[in-house]
Amino acid sequence: MSQSAEHKAVIEGLIFVSGEEGIEKKQIADVLQIGMDAAEELLDELVKDYKSDTRGMEIIEIAGSFQFVTKREHAGYYERLVSAPSHSSLSQAALETLAIIAYKQPITRAEIEEVRGVKTEKPLQTLSSKGLIKETGRAEGTGRAILYGTTKNFLEHFGLKSLHELPPLPEKVNDQSIEEEADLFFSKFQETME
Repeated sequence: MSQSAEHKAVIEGLIFVSGEEGIEKKQIADVLQIGMDAAEELLDELVKDYKSDTRGMEIIEIAGSFQFVTKREHAGYYERLVSAPSHSSLSQAALETLAIIAYKQPITRAEIEEVRGVKTEKPLQTLSSKGLIKETGRAEGTGRAILYGTTKNFLEHFGLKSLHELPPLPEKVNDQSIEEEADLFFSKFQETME
């Protein structure tokens, strides 16, 4: 593989791992240890490659950051995927994230990650796509982080009239009670998803 092809492959990976936030041209140049002109040339080539009719995604620049997006002409397919009923169950990570949101809403992603101790981007996407959580506003302060809360769909899935019907959190936490409540929560959710 030529150095140019390898650099394009690395850029493709960098754009992918940067997700919705995207990555700036300067960051790409810094990571690859190349000049800005070379980074711009490689990005232009990669953008052209993705404009091909054989690709389902494209690379766009928004506010100086490059990111992957799906092609507009395929929007109907994506809408069908999102609107199709899903019978899949939630992962343990998604269930933990959902429980944190249910009890501590409105809450930011950073606050959820602080409680869980791990990243929550994927569980948040899953919960949002299933209509169990939604954006409820923006936090005050720098960056104005998104606040998450549960939806009416969440209440319906768990047979709750309101959030006040959630079981109370134990005053004193011990490993056995956490495991029992997690199992109860998980089994109740599994029943509602089937």
